Amino acid sequence: MVIVEAVLETYDAVDFTAWPITEPSSDRLLVLSGRMSPADVGTAMAVIFSYNRIPLTHAADLTEAHLEQHLAETEGLIAPGGLRFRDTATNASVPPGCCFGLENWREWWNVAHGQQPWLGHDPATHITHAGHVIRLQQDDEGSPSIEITRGELSSLLTTAQQHLSGFLDLARKWAATNTPGPADRLISALDRYFVINATE
Repeated sequence: MVIVEAVLETYDAVDFTAWPITEPSSDRLLVLSGRMSPADVGTAMAVIFSYNRIPLTHAADLTEAHLEQHLAETEGLIAPGGLRFRDTATNASVPPGCCFGLENWREWWNVAHGQQPWLGHDPATHITHAGHVIRLQQDDEGSPSIEITRGELSSLLTTAQQHLSGFLDLARKWAATNTPGPADRLISALDRYFVINATE
């Protein structure tokens, strides 16, 4: 069975102390969903704040004006991570590649439509289309591959969107407590720049 997970790389949360976060996993990937613990959500927000250099000093006093100015200067939000595909039967895994962040996750819809978009590197994801079957493989041609149909990929991407929407709901609760001033604007920015609730 092939599953998909929306993930964030957590390297940017190392030594983070502005609010509670969870211990990093061995692979440094944090799965985003509506079932995350408060500390997991804190870790995700720590990554997003740190990676985008949003001021962390006195985060509870961050104002909407400061956040708005920062978003204007940086032209939005980006985050290290993306979609990870796993075959639970074979243990094959295709994690997101470098320089293709969470903000680009909807590029996978182009794969479902028969295209071969660039999906990052180190490791790079190689896509082979054979009729309605898609083979996903990373870098080494001898590495384990994952095979799914276009229809299955479309269903997985819908699932990924649901996971991200669930995370956004938890982030809204987190922001109301930890960054109350710009909470609504912050959640709006997460939704917009990570293209969570937009239609395909």
